[in-house]
Amino acid sequence: MKRILYIGEENELVERYSVLENVELKQVKNVVGFHNQLENLSGYDLVLSEYQLRGLKGDGIFERYRDLLNSFKIPYSLVSRNLENGRKKEFLKLGITELYEPHISEQVVVERIDFLKQMLDAKLGDARKTKYDEYKIPVAKRIFDIVVAGTALVLLSPVLLLVVLALKLESKGPIFYVSKRVGTGYKVFDFYKFRSMYVDAAERLKEVQHLNQYAKQESTDNLRKEYHSLLGSPTLIYKDGTPMSEEEYLELKRKQQAGTFVKIANDPRVTKVGKFIRNTSIDELPQLLNVLKGDMSIVGNRPLPLYEAEQLTSDDWGERFLAPAGITGLWQVEKRGKGDMSEEERKALDNKYAKNFSFWNDIRLILKTIPALFQKENV
Repeated sequence: MKRILYIGEENELVERYSVLENVELKQVKNVVGFHNQLENLSGYDLVLSEYQLRGLKGDGIFERYRDLLNSFKIPYSLVSRNLENGRKKEFLKLGITELYEPHISEQVVVERIDFLKQMLDAKLGDARKTKYDEYKIPVAKRIFDIVVAGTALVLLSPVLLLVVLALKLESKGPIFYVSKRVGTGYKVFDFYKFRSMYVDAAERLKEVQHLNQYAKQESTDNLRKEYHSLLGSPTLIYKDGTPMSEEEYLELKRKQQAGTFVKIANDPRVTKVGKFIRNTSIDELPQLLNVLKGDMSIVGNRPLPLYEAEQLTSDDWGERFLAPAGITGLWQVEKRGKGDMSEEERKALDNKYAKNFSFWNDIRLILKTIPALFQKENV
């Protein structure tokens, strides 16, 4: 039985949840009603709050009671309408567990509760152990990782220094692109790559939207609705094994409708050096530092960006986190370049590696990685 405390006045939402089996939803309408439930707060699995409330808004309620919510390890999800990306990032930085669009399926919200609690446990630090804490990198594998990563960094140091110099000479900005990734046991760490775009790439995104014209176009509004509906489901969206942004999703859909997969030519956001290091995979070399730090292994399942990992709600997806995060892995070798590969196939291969990995199997995958890098991509 999942118990949800709902803060808001959307009676339609209450009705939708009331018909679900094994779900109990308690409704309060504002901060006063929420305060009156504090004695029973530990018995709830999720607090679901509207952003627009009479009196104190949803984010304000979270700020006021954040310490109490965190002490009980209760996820706090906010239902937001027409919020700009900047505000969404602000709410997530505040500590709100997740943001939902109003139309999100109630089944999806319920399915995500256990996962959100696990993520919150990992974020806040929890003495309780879960099955995702059980994996420890074997000593032989760890020694192998250190030797290989250290040797590779020494041998490749001239190349790395040339890339650093070229990046500095071509454009201002940091040498590394650093993003948060989720690895073994849902551990969050800083993931390193060489920067391949100008520092204002996000702001210049609109510049590339007109560069490709496709034979068949669907309205942007409809595509955005489809994209957001997928975000609200356990089904992930992949492009060459990496999650897509909304803009990439719109682009890919148009390409699929036109029957072609031509990439944007001369993307003005990518530097000349960036284009070269991307095509040669040199931009991935800083991940050897992640290996030395112990965040990753040479072979394993690719670590996921936070927003993608948060979509993995069920045990059949989460099993992949029982294996080490790696630079190369099973599906990269066996399926690289095959455009017809589905997310289910990737899931199966990630889970297969988690169940069956061994030192000698890792050696086999490493030997297969080099020829796999030269396979032509179809998507």
